[in-house]
Amino acid sequence: MRASCHHQQRNLTGSFSSSFITKNTTKQQGKMRNIGDGKKTIIRSAAKNDDANEISFSEKDDEHTTNKLTKREFGMKTFAFTSLSLFASSSSSQTKEAFADDSLNSNFWEKVNLPLEPGVILLDIAFTDENARHGFLLGTRQTILETFDGGKTWDAKDLGQDVIDDEVNYRFNSVSFNGDEGWIVGKPAILLHTVDAGKTWERVGLSPRLPGIPVLITATGDNGVAEMVTDQGAIYLTTDAARNWKAAVEETVDATLNRTVSSGVQGASYYTGSFSTVSRNPETGEYIGLSSRGNFYMSWAPGQAYWQPHNRSSARRIQSMGWRKDGGVWQLTRGGGIYLSDTKALPEEDDEFTEGKIGSRGYGLLDLGSNASGTKYFTVGGSGSVFSSEDKGKTWKRDRGTDEVAGNLYKVAFAKDDVGFILGNDGILLRYRGSA
Repeated sequence: MRASCHHQQRNLTGSFSSSFITKNTTKQQGKMRNIGDGKKTIIRSAAKNDDANEISFSEKDDEHTTNKLTKREFGMKTFAFTSLSLFASSSSSQTKEAFADDSLNSNFWEKVNLPLEPGVILLDIAFTDENARHGFLLGTRQTILETFDGGKTWDAKDLGQDVIDDEVNYRFNSVSFNGDEGWIVGKPAILLHTVDAGKTWERVGLSPRLPGIPVLITATGDNGVAEMVTDQGAIYLTTDAARNWKAAVEETVDATLNRTVSSGVQGASYYTGSFSTVSRNPETGEYIGLSSRGNFYMSWAPGQAYWQPHNRSSARRIQSMGWRKDGGVWQLTRGGGIYLSDTKALPEEDDEFTEGKIGSRGYGLLDLGSNASGTKYFTVGGSGSVFSSEDKGKTWKRDRGTDEVAGNLYKVAFAKDDVGFILGNDGILLRYRGSA
């Protein structure tokens, strides 16, 4: 048994308090025991409705939240999908595999049918091995799927009631692996950890006083090194597999903005919102956080005590924002605009962005990503919109083969040049198959 460490760490409001995170020290097939307070803490909260046009950490939930089914109820009421459903507790070991669907006429993508109920929004994907064969897929409604063949087929992964409570409608936001060690975070606030490539998981206790909801987790090194970010801008670092955590910033983003009203940041005064998206630069460890209103963004670099607000002169609202493979930054604006920074660094002014040539037909663009080498870019959005670029985002070509996809596409993720995925709502998963 590993001893629990009670330590003092910096509260994000600037004062000191006991740890927000207490390591689960008992690992028996994933059984959770919070040593910090001697009992299991379950946090229940009502999920918000999904917005079909704009999606953020606080909005990426399933629809019709007032009539949710537990795992057992879903298994009883959907006999035809009992062997498929992630929520059927008594038959999860007999789940039917997903399979590739050749119905799309796309040059790059094929649709993968998943063993999921309608309405599930897929949120993140990660692989445990360099060959990208074994991985996990996350989403709303407690969705965790596992693949052993590079994403061609998927099975439901049941972590067990000792780790995941059936009565809580968890939305799993982020997953990250470094070799066999992996992490998962979600809402209501939950943190899961594995050291055996996901065969077993243990739950790390989180205090109700944690500032915000965990939205991004990154396994930044070997032997228990990770970073966790919340939607209120709290950044926590661990170097000992979650025994101890250190706060990297002194205060939440709303405290920073309300303290620096005189800076002239548009929309910052009396700010009480949260980040809609957070993106991490894997090379430098820098973060970009986009305000939920889309009218400004903030950045943080290792060693800084506070998030740094960035003013904007443009009236166009940013839908999403992130880092390119070459170190530059991309912006997607509401209405289908795409902008790329002119330098391989975080720009200071709006005029340091160049607009890409894209005919988005007015559909909102929601994410941009590239293959592992950064030679081919993809951007996705509403109504199955997929565009590709082979000149690093200067010009874009529409993939008409995905027009028949009946849903919004939220995320582009590549593990290798030839292993990539697009995640969407209603259980939509597109798998990269290369150029036809």
